[in-house]
Amino acid sequence: MFKFTYTETTTDRARIGRLETPHGVVETPAFIFCATKAAIKSVTAEQMREAGTQIILSNTYHLMLQPGADVVAHHGGLQKFTGWRGPMLTDSGGFQIFSLGHGSIANEIKGRQNSQRPKTLLRITEEGARFKSYIDGRTWMLTPEESIRIQHKLGADMIVVLDECTPFHVEKSYTKDSMEMSHRWAKRCLTEFVKLNENGQQRLYGIIQGGVYEDLREQGCDFVNSQNFFGHAIGGSLGASKEQMYDVVNFTASKLDRARPIHLLGIGGIKDIFNGVRAGIDTFDCVHPTRLARHGGALVKPASVEENTKEHINLGNQRFRLDNDPIEPDCTCSTCKNYSRGYVHHLLKANEMIASTLISIHNIHFMNQLLTEIREALVDGTLAKTEERWIH
Repeated sequence: MFKFTYTETTTDRARIGRLETPHGVVETPAFIFCATKAAIKSVTAEQMREAGTQIILSNTYHLMLQPGADVVAHHGGLQKFTGWRGPMLTDSGGFQIFSLGHGSIANEIKGRQNSQRPKTLLRITEEGARFKSYIDGRTWMLTPEESIRIQHKLGADMIVVLDECTPFHVEKSYTKDSMEMSHRWAKRCLTEFVKLNENGQQRLYGIIQGGVYEDLREQGCDFVNSQNFFGHAIGGSLGASKEQMYDVVNFTASKLDRARPIHLLGIGGIKDIFNGVRAGIDTFDCVHPTRLARHGGALVKPASVEENTKEHINLGNQRFRLDNDPIEPDCTCSTCKNYSRGYVHHLLKANEMIASTLISIHNIHFMNQLLTEIREALVDGTLAKTEERWIH
């Protein structure tokens, strides 16, 4: 029921793959959209499919708190519960425990602490992570075994080991100790996974930690390569700059067993995806496309808007008030075929909820089209030309 095959290309370590799961096939490289609480905010499962989506991700941490893994299992697992009925991934919950415990995950990883958000992480020990629910203040303990049990009940095709996501600013010694503890947690996850996965309906990914340190990242790669994981996931702090992140990703991916699919956790910028593809990354996930849409941001290619140096435009800006053009003239998404920038601008100013839906549909289609063109370019050997069309 599970199989990963791939074909090498002439572009660096980039490859074209096919990830087969019980709920469908994912052509790689692919982007995984984040249905964190078992929903893509403001977009239905049908609209996701219409926009070309292959696979989505839900989060163990949020779903264990609300509605609870037993409730999801009662409804037949995430595919039936959500109406998606396609390939799915769940992450382990560790990332969110860290994020909600220390403030903004992006700020913390880059060394900028955020003291505005209430801290919910109480303690991380060898046993697991103890934290308070952001919903009702109840104290929880998430152990490696419990994370696997919850993900088993949620029923996603691919699941992930529990790890500690270390911030950027800590000492190397802390990063090393944390990585080694995460390795011990990973072995516990594997043991529990083998007990529960008798019907073969799921596969487990190991996570590579080690921060920005090459020797630690290499140790992390050696560990996951030596364990019986189906796939790899590159996690943890990737550095304080784009350049450092690219170095960490390139180095880490080069040390991994290429017989297994390689996932890059939490990265979704257009430039980042091209770099990851060249490094041999097969799948990416990030909240960026849909979170951006909820703030009026529409992803665009450089040629779509004059003098735009970002990967997106803000349709809430006054300059779009009388704009009769679609978000992108060559886009075939339902939003661009039916609505103008001026209309979406009006919806944003009027605080109409459908604005988030329309921009989200465009951004989802945009990302799926990006990855489709990347796959085609890898076949044709034209990735550099494709990159020029998409990069600002």
